[in-house]
Amino acid sequence: EKTYQVNLKAPFNLSKEFAKIMKKQRTGNIINISSTYGLVAPDQRIYGDSGQNAASFYSATKSAVINLTRYLASYWANTGIRINTLSPGGVKKNQTKSFIKNYSKKTMLGRMAQQDEYIGAIIFLASNSSSYMTGSNIIIDGGWTAW
Repeated sequence: EKTYQVNLKAPFNLSKEFAKIMKKQRTGNIINISSTYGLVAPDQRIYGDSGQNAASFYSATKSAVINLTRYLASYWANTGIRINTLSPGGVKKNQTKSFIKNYSKKTMLGRMAQQDEYIGAIIFLASNSSSYMTGSNIIIDGGWTAW
């Protein structure tokens, strides 16, 4: 229930509230956060006994965020509001060496992301450089979902 509240209901409710202001301004930009697990199922083999495996409802809520974004982009198409999603891959932070090694094998770049490697994408989505984007999903996952 908490995962549903945080991953799906919060972006929906926040988007509705932000849209009230953005409609009056005739401009606005919303960025949702999904996950590679919103696109593909977790490879359970990489988790072993780490206790870090993604539950089914995590993937379900993250995939729902991507389509919620598409829906809202369509719904607000003529209001000046743009809405997009970022789907990041795993970030290296206090995982076991075994998990990091197994996860890294799944990416084309052979490693997990560093904490600051999504900043550029967020800046891009927040800026006018992405002014022709709405309903899109940017995937930054070291190549995880590309093969």
